[in-house]
Amino acid sequence: MINISKFFNSDGYSKNGSDESDDLSNSRKNEIRELPLLPLRDMVLFPHTVSPVFVGRTKSINALAQAMGQDKHILLVTQSNPEIIKPKINEIYKTGTEATISQIVRLPDGTVKILVEGISRGRVRSIHDNSSSSYISVKFLPFVEIAMEQAKAEAAIRTVTEAFNNYAKQSGTIPKNLLQNLNSLASEPSQFADTIAAHMPFKLSDKQKLLDSDMLEDRFLLLLKLIEQEIEVFAMSQKIKGRVKEQIDKLNKKHYLHEQMRAIKKEMGEEQEPQQELKQLESQIKRKRLPKEAAAVVRHELDKLKKMSPMSSEATVVRNYIEWILELPWYKKISSKIDIDEAEATLNRDHYGLDKPKERILEYLAVQMLVKKIRGPILCLVGPPGVGKTSLARSVANAMGRSFARISLGGVRDEAEIRGHRRTYIGAMPGKIIQTLKKTGYNNPVFCLDEIDKMSTDFRGDPSAALLEVLDPEQNLTFNDHYLDIAYDLSDILFITTANTLHDIPAPLQDRMEIIRIPGYTENEKEQIANGFLIPKQIELNGLKAHSVVFSKDAVLSIIKKYTREAGVRNLEREISAVLRKLAKQIVQTRTKESKLEQIGTEHNLEPITSESLIKYLGKPKFRNSVLEKEDRVGIVNGLAWTQAGGELLTIETVTMQGKGNVSVTGKLGEVMKESASAAMSYVRSRSNSLGIREDFYKDLDIHIHVPEGAIPKDGPSAGIAMCTALVSVLTDRPVKRRVAMTGEITLRGRVLPIGGLKEKLIAAHASGITTAIVPKDNDKDLSEIPSSIQDELNIVLVEDMGEVLSTALS
Repeated sequence: MINISKFFNSDGYSKNGSDESDDLSNSRKNEIRELPLLPLRDMVLFPHTVSPVFVGRTKSINALAQAMGQDKHILLVTQSNPEIIKPKINEIYKTGTEATISQIVRLPDGTVKILVEGISRGRVRSIHDNSSSSYISVKFLPFVEIAMEQAKAEAAIRTVTEAFNNYAKQSGTIPKNLLQNLNSLASEPSQFADTIAAHMPFKLSDKQKLLDSDMLEDRFLLLLKLIEQEIEVFAMSQKIKGRVKEQIDKLNKKHYLHEQMRAIKKEMGEEQEPQQELKQLESQIKRKRLPKEAAAVVRHELDKLKKMSPMSSEATVVRNYIEWILELPWYKKISSKIDIDEAEATLNRDHYGLDKPKERILEYLAVQMLVKKIRGPILCLVGPPGVGKTSLARSVANAMGRSFARISLGGVRDEAEIRGHRRTYIGAMPGKIIQTLKKTGYNNPVFCLDEIDKMSTDFRGDPSAALLEVLDPEQNLTFNDHYLDIAYDLSDILFITTANTLHDIPAPLQDRMEIIRIPGYTENEKEQIANGFLIPKQIELNGLKAHSVVFSKDAVLSIIKKYTREAGVRNLEREISAVLRKLAKQIVQTRTKESKLEQIGTEHNLEPITSESLIKYLGKPKFRNSVLEKEDRVGIVNGLAWTQAGGELLTIETVTMQGKGNVSVTGKLGEVMKESASAAMSYVRSRSNSLGIREDFYKDLDIHIHVPEGAIPKDGPSAGIAMCTALVSVLTDRPVKRRVAMTGEITLRGRVLPIGGLKEKLIAAHASGITTAIVPKDNDKDLSEIPSSIQDELNIVLVEDMGEVLSTALS
């Protein structure tokens, strides 16, 4: 250890050394020099500035002693990471400042305070720190600055001075003598820039950039940019402080006025004392019938409220919580007498068809008549849009004489929407279940959870997981809302959920519900709904009740077939409304100019609306039905497909050409449908002998299977037997009967497996003029759902293997 005590006098200050060493000869400015190194942790020293530095590390103190023993020169370099005790060359910045030690003082705690004056910049080349040395030395190359032209320098100094004066005026932190001294530095641009940089509160990294800059022009540009940034930051800070002060003043004013209003109301006898409010709450608690747990909690909260200041924010939170508990219908129910016949009549009046859902609801009502209390079932109505799922839930409430509550779950992605927020959060509220029960005022409504398949998940939680407790009859006896934090009984509620598809509903949630599928309406059902409900409803809504508006049967069927393509009846209702709006406009326009406005309601004799006149009201047809081939063709098969809008006739085309055995499958098909084509091809190759096909056909023939309407995505296994029939037809040159359609999945052994959506597919086949439909034998159980009118006119052939399919379909 080097002893530095010899460099202090009796007063603790260092002895003055010679000033001869302060002047560097020109010959040394371009030479690599070596000096003791003093790493700086939280500051940057600029040339031409004087700054105090506190030194505590042993090697740094030894470096000071070494410098004092030589010419008092030392190199100060800032560390890139201030936490490092022994920095290496890659842990300090590359540019430092050579400085002279002007003063050195040892402090009582063992640290040393020095006063250094920066001389010039220096580029670090290497540092030397080994176990034999007691300090760190550094080799550096003195900095060579690139000067500015005289005119540019004067302009830069003038611009920076203006910005610096502006900052000093706004902040008030710059000493006045510094502003006066800057004028004397106008002839020294480098010293001018360093002096300003040393007095600005820049970040350490920005100060180091200024120290690194060897081009004086770049240094001035960076300095000006940093000063302007500081001005903007300071202005924004002052603006924020002003806003905060203004808000505080407003709050104080509001509080003062509020207290004045309270005093005035008190004098007039209109203001209730806080004690009176507490007595009212206590009285409500005594009158309200609550579960034991809820009663204990609300009494505890009331005791807390009594001890709080009425004006405190916490008192408001507690008061709101007590009011929520008191306003909930814990035991309030609608006691209704159930009449099965009347309930059935209500359901049939509101909805046409939907026999399965109606039957299940009537079963529930019958059991409820026999048993005083049963746990409410959880029904899930699954079907395409527009088939009446939500309106059926409302009809159930009417049939049971209960209130109806509905929550739309489409787009809900926060678990708190179901369970509520905990009271620790500002603005916390119960979840939608509890909120809706408070609005209905009863504890046993029919509760519709609409669009349950449209929920999503993100970082805020999974609402579908929160519904597991709500929709489980074993758990919803003690549903726990985060806000209430009290068990609430949901078992008397009849929950009905609706969804368009099942695959978007998590499996555990599906397991808690009774799934009732609602298929799309047939054309006959749509016709009955249009004539019995939609047309009368729209006639009244469009102000045509006083007029004789008649839709012919052909007109209704044309709207269904040519202007809508859906499973439900929403678009059908829109098109009927569009026709009636045109009629209303026609009636108003045909009035004579002398007619008064009141005479619009008089009856007009209107021509019946026919399929031919629809073009005048709705324009040209929007859709066309599938058209059968005019004759039996080779390689063209009628498949059957299911869509959300109902069934469709799916044409499958196959051709062969000379090639190398390639098989192409096109038509925007999904993976499952492509695999069906591969399975059909493998079956044909394995049975080529029995099918009368050349064994090596795949060697010199290219086969192309195409499903028209290529822009529409298609997928599923049910086109397997149709693809296989098309392959056999084109390879044996046997035409396929044009009035035969088929659906079924094929296996490699030629077995025909069951499929879904049979009702919609057969309805579409019948509507397209098909006379024979080939379906899997395992779908025999689904034929009971097919309307008898279709079964009478359609020859349904049940098959088990591919041989039966080919014998029926090929000519």
